Amino acid sequence: MTAPDESTSAVETAFAGALSKSQLAYTHLRDRIALHDLGPGYRLVLQSIADELSMSVVPVREAIRRLEAEGLVTYERNVGARVAMIDEHGYVDAMQALGVVEGAATGLSAQGISPVDLARAAEVNERMRALLDHFDPHMFTALNRQFHSVLFESCPNPLLLDMVHRGWAQLSGLRDSTFAFVPGRAHDSVAEHVYLLDLIAGGAEPIEIEIAARDHRWATMQAFLDARAGRAGADAASADAAVAAAARPHQTQHRETP
Repeated sequence: MTAPDESTSAVETAFAGALSKSQLAYTHLRDRIALHDLGPGYRLVLQSIADELSMSVVPVREAIRRLEAEGLVTYERNVGARVAMIDEHGYVDAMQALGVVEGAATGLSAQGISPVDLARAAEVNERMRALLDHFDPHMFTALNRQFHSVLFESCPNPLLLDMVHRGWAQLSGLRDSTFAFVPGRAHDSVAEHVYLLDLIAGGAEPIEIEIAARDHRWATMQAFLDARAGRAGADAASADAAVAAAARPHQTQHRETP
């Protein structure tokens, strides 16, 4: 009578072990992509990763499938899995989606954020402000993540919180630091952080906090798009000037004879 139970228990144990190894591989790869240890285009070799983590290729394959579903990894026939390349459209999509879910998570978190949490977020923001004079975009981005984590980690909806975490991971895989491309945005970002903290400390309605957090995220996206458009316009103007100069007929000065 006990044999079926023992057999079932063994199967369940093995299944749980496989799931935990898959989660381990997933977390390991996602973190390395987020930290840019594995850069865009890096080829993910199943056996090498499995050997590194002392496991079979099965949980590694499952982890890579999850990362592919999240847009962090792409699969090419006859090539295999690679870390996703930087894609402007993908970046915009990720920022739009993150603005929505992070805004909602921040609004729902507001009532659970303690004065100690607010003080910690304010301290992180002051460290960000101190970087403005001698700007380090990578450090600024890391502190920015810490700041926002304080504001959304108290979200009571675990599904929504997981979506925020995925959004940050996907964004990290697409671009190391938006602030490296638009450093001027950093000043506005610090000021908007103060506004968010004031809303939360003042007991503003969750929807007001949600909209402010969403607009804050989208403002960074818009700054990136405006900078790209500006550079593209400048490049086009330079190209037009070069073409016009090349097409201008050569003028020879003739000396008048008396």
